[in-house]
Amino acid sequence: MLYSILIYGDEGHVAAWTPQEEKEVMGRHAGLRRQLTAAGQLGPVMRLSPEGTRVVRRYKDRQSITDGPYAETKEQLMGIYVVDCPSIDGAIAATEQLRFDTGVFEIRPLVTLELGVVAAKINPDCPRPPGSRTAGT
Repeated sequence: MLYSILIYGDEGHVAAWTPQEEKEVMGRHAGLRRQLTAAGQLGPVMRLSPEGTRVVRRYKDRQSITDGPYAETKEQLMGIYVVDCPSIDGAIAATEQLRFDTGVFEIRPLVTLELGVVAAKINPDCPRPPGSRTAGT
């Protein structure tokens, strides 16, 4: 079954990591991606950039667009993993390697509505965190 692992955390806290903290956390993420890839269980993985974010609210007669995510919220949505696990317990176990201070992980079963074509269009020149790979590499 497909599950999403939604990763929430405090962007300010993460931005203040030392290079060693960043290396340790991202190393565990890379290890999990290698493990899930080898098992044929890894779907898309994305880090949401805090820059250039907008929140759009649509009403019947108008819309409101503000900079986001909201600074007053303790955790912001920071990333998404899609994993194929026999049960939710496998997705829960994956969060052990994803853990970090302020990290909160929301796991939801996924229902596929449309696979889309975006993966084939991913620009290899898009900014990527250290240790990440482009599709097909």
